[in-house]
Amino acid sequence: MSAPLWPAPTATEPVHATVRLPGSKSVTNRALPLAALADGPGTVRRALRSRDSDLMTSALRALGATMTPSGESASACDWTVVPGPVTGGARIDVGLAGTVMRFVPPIAALARGEVSFDGDPHARRRPMGAILGALRALGAEVTGDALPFTVRGPLTGGEVTLDASGSSQFLSGLLLAAARFDKGVTVRHEGPPIPSQPHILMTVAMLRAFGVQVDDSEPNVWRVEPGPIRARDFTVEPDLSNAAPFLCAAMVTGGSVTVPGWPAETTQPGDRLRHLLAEMGASVTRTPGGLTVSGGGRVTGVEADLRDVAELTPTIAALAALADSPTRISGVAHIRGHETDRLAALVAEINGLGGDANETEDGLEIRPRPLTGGVFRSYADHRMATAGAVIGLAVPGVEVEDIATTGKTLPEFPSMWAEMLGGAR
Repeated sequence: MSAPLWPAPTATEPVHATVRLPGSKSVTNRALPLAALADGPGTVRRALRSRDSDLMTSALRALGATMTPSGESASACDWTVVPGPVTGGARIDVGLAGTVMRFVPPIAALARGEVSFDGDPHARRRPMGAILGALRALGAEVTGDALPFTVRGPLTGGEVTLDASGSSQFLSGLLLAAARFDKGVTVRHEGPPIPSQPHILMTVAMLRAFGVQVDDSEPNVWRVEPGPIRARDFTVEPDLSNAAPFLCAAMVTGGSVTVPGWPAETTQPGDRLRHLLAEMGASVTRTPGGLTVSGGGRVTGVEADLRDVAELTPTIAALAALADSPTRISGVAHIRGHETDRLAALVAEINGLGGDANETEDGLEIRPRPLTGGVFRSYADHRMATAGAVIGLAVPGVEVEDIATTGKTLPEFPSMWAEMLGGAR
């Protein structure tokens, strides 16, 4: 059965709106495991409620933590987390969540019993070999090199070398649990440069916020000392990457959109939007009240290396498809292994609407061409779905397949999009 089609609204007037975003998925799905491994109860405030974060809480419950929500809404809640002994015998559903499939196995390796992992059909094609090989090298019993697989501990830690060029999550997954290993862990990266470096900085900063000693002074080497993960209350920032389609709406329609609570300092890669959108013709202003992006009536193409912010590629590509000059995106070969092959998907869907896009070795080239309506497939990928919504603002007749897939990180996207457009004038 094919997924339902969502008629993407076309803006007839400039959008003027304030869009309040729920918490960062990347921060939420790091804070929750740290809280579950801590030396006492703690609270993760303003956490994202989405499919990915719900899969994480279910996994942590299955491994022995008590997770109690309060102040719930459709996309946010506070979690009171009471750690418990990590126990085996669990079956973990990772869905299509890279953070769950890569952050939870090292936690499972703290248990003596076997823990099994599986997920959505496409998740079985996502690369896992680097982190599973590292767990084997550290002493865990692992069957399989991709989903489904099993992990049995306990492992004591030590030194390990891995190639994290396929995903920064391989490295972050090892680091998040490392303080609980008897010997801690020293991780050495060997291979091409690791993508999404800001996510590694995020992991290290959050470990330190939970009292973990991390030495990252030597290039491509991370040392985590064994010791307690300190219980604390932790507040999650708004998800800056999820701001991308809303801020792009200001540019596409020649209006303005404000995102309140934009942090003055952050490790979130989405903060790069401030500079990317300015390069593409926006007026960008950050004040204590938030970040405001205003469109100037045209979108210009850009040459952008998005290696460190690859999650922004679908939205920037959608904006580029509406620009008046060519765009070249580089440094993102690794997103062929994300929720879908995002490079192939973007080329297929932009060209399916009459556009002119092609893949390069490590990115995309997109040239101006008038677009027409049609079906924009999502491939069960939340960022593909929101990219289709951006194009639909300027192109009548765009229908996005399976808009519900945005529930992976932004459960209320359709209603938020409609509310934003209600501010058009």
